Amino acid sequence: MNEYDAGSDDFYIRPRNKAIYLLPNAFTTGALFFGFFAIVQAMNQRWEIASIAIFCSLILDGMDGRIARMTNTQSAFGEQYDSLADMVSFGVAPALVAYEWALKGLGKWGWVAAFIYCAGAALRLARFNISTGTVDKRFFQGLPSPAAASIVAGFVWLAEDNHLPVNDAAIPWTMFFLTTYAGITMVSNAKFYSGKALGIRYHVPFGVMVLLILIFVLVSTYPPLTIFAFFLVYALSGYALGVWEYIQGYLKLKTAPTPEK
Repeated sequence: MNEYDAGSDDFYIRPRNKAIYLLPNAFTTGALFFGFFAIVQAMNQRWEIASIAIFCSLILDGMDGRIARMTNTQSAFGEQYDSLADMVSFGVAPALVAYEWALKGLGKWGWVAAFIYCAGAALRLARFNISTGTVDKRFFQGLPSPAAASIVAGFVWLAEDNHLPVNDAAIPWTMFFLTTYAGITMVSNAKFYSGKALGIRYHVPFGVMVLLILIFVLVSTYPPLTIFAFFLVYALSGYALGVWEYIQGYLKLKTAPTPEK
């Protein structure tokens, strides 16, 4: 960030803050722990616990950045640490859980789908790191890796909670489609609403508060189905927004007055 030095006629560049702050990085460490814990539970074939651990990681990951901004403890170290933790929790862990749970039975197609997801998460995080400050903060470019992980983990949780037979061909191929879709969508140019424009002091209509209460009720009633459905709709919203913007641009072009000859 360029700043003017009042004692000279030159500009100088303030070095990035390299300090290590305890509070936000403690939340990042917690998110990393649950990502690693999900991998361990998948190796022990405890699928439901593994998927829930990924959601616990998602909650902590959503808190560390906000805590850092609220306490003014952002740092270059925290940014890099958060990105590496995200790769474990939302890149490696979901891919491993999906493969060990259902994709293994598909042979080479199973590990190809898992790798597409894992590579998509790595590319998504790398692109996010270099594009910070140059994109519209209201939207993410590509599906965020926590949302992609929630699709994979949500389906595992939903299937396990309903005791769906993993040996049935429909389950592995559904996981194949979801994993591949999530991996590709993470590196797409589709725009997904980020919610960053909503601060804690942001004024919202009364109807929005009613909707939030309804969402909390639905989640508490049946978490596996509600959470999976929510993130699945969110994962489709980027393409829906792109189609809507295309239609609006097309209609605007059709209704624009033609220049006179």
